[in-house]
Amino acid sequence: MTSRLIIRNVTVIDGTGADPQPASAITVGSDGRIAAVSREDPAAPPPPGAEVFDGGGRYAIPGLMDGNVHLVAARTPDTLLEFEGRYEQLVREAAELTLKYGVTTVFDSWGPAGPLTRVRDAISRGEVNGSRILCAGNIIGLSGPLSGDFVAPGAFLERAAVERINWEWERGVGADLGFMTAAQVSEAVSAYIEETGVDFIKWAATDHIAGSRMQYHVFSELVQGTIAETARSHGRPIQAHTTTVDSLRISVDLEVDLLQHGDLTYGRAIPGELLDRIAEKDLITGGRFITRRHMEWTEKSAAFAGRREMRRISEANQGGLLARNARIAMATDGFAYGPRVWNHPGFRAGTLSPEVPDQPVQLGCGHLPWIAGAFERGMGPMEVLRSLTSHPAEAYGIAEEVGTLEVGKVADVVLLDRNPLEDHTAYADVSEVFKEGRLIDRKALAIDMELGEDIRSVRGRG
Repeated sequence: MTSRLIIRNVTVIDGTGADPQPASAITVGSDGRIAAVSREDPAAPPPPGAEVFDGGGRYAIPGLMDGNVHLVAARTPDTLLEFEGRYEQLVREAAELTLKYGVTTVFDSWGPAGPLTRVRDAISRGEVNGSRILCAGNIIGLSGPLSGDFVAPGAFLERAAVERINWEWERGVGADLGFMTAAQVSEAVSAYIEETGVDFIKWAATDHIAGSRMQYHVFSELVQGTIAETARSHGRPIQAHTTTVDSLRISVDLEVDLLQHGDLTYGRAIPGELLDRIAEKDLITGGRFITRRHMEWTEKSAAFAGRREMRRISEANQGGLLARNARIAMATDGFAYGPRVWNHPGFRAGTLSPEVPDQPVQLGCGHLPWIAGAFERGMGPMEVLRSLTSHPAEAYGIAEEVGTLEVGKVADVVLLDRNPLEDHTAYADVSEVFKEGRLIDRKALAIDMELGEDIRSVRGRG
């Protein structure tokens, strides 16, 4: 295999937990995979035909991963109607935005399967620039975005329009599954996987009535086990939308691949016994860390009044997980929000604006307060890096391909100006991004977004 690229003069922090390797070089083969990671011999000439990139003493880390995003930011009736038929545009814009700031892989856990998989495949073929996408499509058992599960449209839209838009998400695995037998649900999930080609399966263990103290099980324990078995028979990783201690317990019993927002339990904190089991089973939790500053804002903001208890309990759960050295994967739950959504009266008005301190759910910058929050909770610097790289890769079954800078893996490399093991704010100082061994023109990404906004660029921090 011929060498296509040599990234020289870097300190490699490979994401395995190994010590940093100063004065090193990463050799990328013609297939876009890492051929060597070695101490550099400055006197040695590069192989014939290889491009050489001088890293200038910067720090090379694996491409970052966000374990829970939603690339279609249209969540309100007006935007869903306006962008109907071109949701691919929103997916592409969001995937560009995440790639621009070093997030080379994203896992979309709720969205329209058709647009998501079409853009996913276009990125894979090299036709479109953007983060690598793995997607679940709909959350099995929930209705589409124009429903009580998300943003109910009231009586202002024609029923046919509501059903047409919801179908983009539901695709035969919506709320009707709650009335079916386990065998019928299995059949529907199999058909969904085969027809859409989604990468993983997420089902609703509990409802999606945000902020409500009454959380209902959508499926029985038997049906959840059936969904898990069906997805695994198709080779798909599994996770569930859980919001209570008992729904989380079911996911732990099923040994799901990722406890998606497993730090979120309405009403009461996770008991010590269940925390022990999560750690003993070495299950990975998709955590939603926030900063102390954002937590203080939630305590004072009237717009966040209904979600304060949730935040307090989540913080306690995170402490319990970290005390047991349980593995965490970054999961921001982020969208590419823009001005039309930030203060929309029908959707979390007053909580999404970039003026909110350390906004945790804005793609392009939301991973930075997540990192800061993890440090504030006491997560060690190396474990933070692994939460952004190798842990999500393992949870989604792609650790053989990405997540660490090791020979044979895809060359997703981010160069930082400063050492992230010494200062967590270094993650904000991205110098270069390489995806599959190709240098990304970051300035060409996320330009003139139609619905989202590149906050860091607008504020002069890009």
